[in-house]
Amino acid sequence: MTRTVPADANGDVSASRPQHRLSLRKSLARLSVRPRSILILSVIPLVAIGFGIWGWQHDWVLGVDSAVYRAGAETLLNGDPLYDANTLPVEPWWALLPFTYPPTAALLFIPLAIVPTQVAWGLLTAVSLLALALCVRIAIGALPKPSTDGPRWWASPARSTIAFFLVFLGLEPVWRTIFLGQINIILMALVMLDILVIGARGSRWGGVLVGVAAAVKLTPIVFLGHLFITGRRMDAVRGLVTFVVMQGLMFLIIPHDAARYWTYTLPDTGRIGPVHWAGNQSLNALMNRFTELAPWASKAAMGIGALLAIPAIWLVLRFHRKGQALAAMLVTAFWILLISPISWTHHWVWVAPLVVLLVSRLPKTTPATAWKRWLGTFAVFFVFISCVLLILPNGRNVELHWKVWQNILGSAYIFMPLVLALALAGRWWYLRRKQGTGDTGKHAEVTSGG
Repeated sequence: MTRTVPADANGDVSASRPQHRLSLRKSLARLSVRPRSILILSVIPLVAIGFGIWGWQHDWVLGVDSAVYRAGAETLLNGDPLYDANTLPVEPWWALLPFTYPPTAALLFIPLAIVPTQVAWGLLTAVSLLALALCVRIAIGALPKPSTDGPRWWASPARSTIAFFLVFLGLEPVWRTIFLGQINIILMALVMLDILVIGARGSRWGGVLVGVAAAVKLTPIVFLGHLFITGRRMDAVRGLVTFVVMQGLMFLIIPHDAARYWTYTLPDTGRIGPVHWAGNQSLNALMNRFTELAPWASKAAMGIGALLAIPAIWLVLRFHRKGQALAAMLVTAFWILLISPISWTHHWVWVAPLVVLLVSRLPKTTPATAWKRWLGTFAVFFVFISCVLLILPNGRNVELHWKVWQNILGSAYIFMPLVLALALAGRWWYLRRKQGTGDTGKHAEVTSGG
């Protein structure tokens, strides 16, 4: 069975169709009458908390990064310096790492200091799992509303959310975030909730959550620029004010640490870790690995990132004008992952909403070209679930001696958004060229599973 839907000048299904208005209140109300859904979404986080309590009782090593978060909060409460040494005095022996986050993060991590280290991991993991489900639900809510004869598997956002949630636990960035006790999924949820839900409704709170996320980890500050160029300038201003006020508060509370972070700790990327390590999936890492730490490698990476900003802004504006807010936001997310000096593999949790977007577009094509989208979606998913980066030799500078094929395979996360953007641009160019010759029809035949 096929259905006919209007297509725009480039062959894309029109985005003028009304969008989902995600209502968290309605979603929770619907969830309350689905006992199996509640069971799935509650059992896994509760298991994480129980695992953390059990680990505390048996002195297990759980959550290296969450242990550092907790130590940063405890150090702040004790009045000790956060950045004067490479480690914190209250860190456990198995998590002797520097605190690299802004001082505002230590303030917001204070709840973790109330409980033992392993329990802190369990609590942070439980929140991360719930945040993952929220991100999936927000992504589904940002998709165009399906037509009455559209694909039935989108008819129940609750079932789709649970299905994606369970599958995404196998993504390397997701399970590594959970294993380390990282905060990446929570920050992604704050950004998505702000841009796609709160700010999308014209709320006066738009931009605030992005400002909070940037205060915890600086990279989300790029989404303030995203808000600005997409016309939500007041949201961008509110986010910036939130960020500045939180930093100013830390200058009042701990002026020494606040000043040291911005003048010494932040520019010292070596404090975070070796930029050429395989776990760093950024242009900076790629250039340093490929050139064997040439002194100009990082500057070249910055130049490439600046050049990529041009097509990135073009894509953001194009998606925004077509009413595809999720796609526009993902362009910004992957651009900052590429240009950031350090983008560990667990930072790439943004692949989760990307997969939701790609899967949603699978039915919107002709039978003759469906294989292309299926192949592209599978390739993206495979890169992040295959753990391909883990099979390569790494550590102790071995990455500097990788062969060409190893550099390509070991930079799979980096090449994924670049290849995807090139394929998208090529497709638009091809369709525009066909339109010029009069070969493009006014409608696109889309197969339906009904």
